Amino acid sequence: MLSGSCSEATRAQVAAFAKLHAAIALDPTSGMPPAAAAREAVARVERDLASNRPVLIYSTAEPDAVAKVQAKLGRERAARDIEQTFAHVAVELVKRGVRKLVVAGGETSGAVVSALGVEALAIGPQIDPGVPWTTTLGDPALALALKSGNFGGEDFFEKALRMLDSSRTS
Repeated sequence: MLSGSCSEATRAQVAAFAKLHAAIALDPTSGMPPAAAAREAVARVERDLASNRPVLIYSTAEPDAVAKVQAKLGRERAARDIEQTFAHVAVELVKRGVRKLVVAGGETSGAVVSALGVEALAIGPQIDPGVPWTTTLGDPALALALKSGNFGGEDFFEKALRMLDSSRTS
């Protein structure tokens, strides 16, 4: 799970998922370049990845926290650094064999799809209204759920995983 959205719905989804699974927050004020921040984030969840457990890497935050980051870095730089970090995270995860990603946030989704070189998607079953699972048509084949911030219920991340897991076993 990769979450860059700071919408109300996504904040609830991140909180619900983080109660059950490994979840780490990106710190856009760390001063680390995006590629280094991405490598550090992926390294922090390496054990979960090796055990095939779901993980969440997020920058999702409350509006006051977002405002503080933007005040420190500037709005454009904060957004650019976070999106570049998520792009690098996605590439690192795919290098490690991850083949299903749920991405929350329109800009985050765009950064991930671009970094992975996705050119075409096959639309699959709907997870929640307006958000389907998709499958890349390139190599490697990836299952992607790309959602805008305010889409999906509080259990969206769990629902997405259950749906994909059940479709692959049936």
